[in-house]
Amino acid sequence: MPEFLELHSKTSKLLRAAADAAVQRHGLRLGQDHLLAALWAQDGRTPGEIAAAVNVTTPAVTKLATRLAESGLLERRPDAHDNRLVRLWLTPAGRALQKPIEAERQALEDRITATLTKTERAQLLKALAKIQQVLLSDLA
Repeated sequence: MPEFLELHSKTSKLLRAAADAAVQRHGLRLGQDHLLAALWAQDGRTPGEIAAAVNVTTPAVTKLATRLAESGLLERRPDAHDNRLVRLWLTPAGRALQKPIEAERQALEDRITATLTKTERAQLLKALAKIQQVLLSDLA
């Protein structure tokens, strides 16, 4: 396996496990925090809008939203102007998770980048952004 792919794959698995453990402390599973973050940024989005924002499929958002609604973190409401659309709205419990989840994510990022210099961290972010752009353009 090429060196970058192997290192990235192993690191990605470890990072996902650490991120999942962080959000589980608040009753969430990895992925649910991304859906909530999209609503923290703009409440009342449609599943399709959230899917586009977090780069997943609309059915994946619908499945996550069902679990979050069952947990009392969001609710579905019909669109005020188009009854064919459903919008997802945070409940007070869903809003209340914003600060603790953001703090968990920041603490994790701080911990895993603690051994990097400020320059190394900036270079890493820049390199990953370039790789992401190549992959996104391949999908277009």
